[in-house]
Amino acid sequence: MRKLYILGGAAVLGAMVLGALAATLFQRQDDEFANCRGTVVAGGQIGGPFTLLDGNGKTVTDRDILAKPALVYFGYGSCADECPLDNSRNAQVADDLAKAGHDVTPVFITVDPVRDTPDVMKEYADNISPRLVGLTGSPEQVKAAATAYKVYFNIPVSADPNYSVDHTTLTYLMLPGRGFMDVFERSVSEQDLVKRASCYLDKAKS
Repeated sequence: MRKLYILGGAAVLGAMVLGALAATLFQRQDDEFANCRGTVVAGGQIGGPFTLLDGNGKTVTDRDILAKPALVYFGYGSCADECPLDNSRNAQVADDLAKAGHDVTPVFITVDPVRDTPDVMKEYADNISPRLVGLTGSPEQVKAAATAYKVYFNIPVSADPNYSVDHTTLTYLMLPGRGFMDVFERSVSEQDLVKRASCYLDKAKS
């Protein structure tokens, strides 16, 4: 019952995020990327300044990480199901886009900084792809980044060191100078994500 409740909470919050973003698009009549969108969601107030730590413990900001196109995903290293699959998909998408001439960084930001130290995030990212950038930080820094991306997460008060974290499972496409472009649910296949991301990237270059 607890697991169902947790997953239900994340789903409800995810739907709320998508619904809030949808309203903004209807107000935009000059959307040059309209043909790229698989949903009515885009162009909302998603993203913003953040300061975090990379896998080497070096302080980085959004200007460093988002200096080129990026697929940004929030999760945690001990996540057994969604996170490994979603990060692997995003990394493979980045590989596929590279073949088409697009340099895109898959980014994984933890919502569980107590367990996900820089060393843990580095090992996690390296095990998935050399392209994947894993980021952590203090609880305050992580919360600020998650808030900027409208990401929901809940770390339980538990004596069990193997606790699970409820969190939003969305991937955000960010472009330099343009910011947030679109959001992809985990049900979006690798092929569809490549197709939609390529559309944005091609139009941004034109």
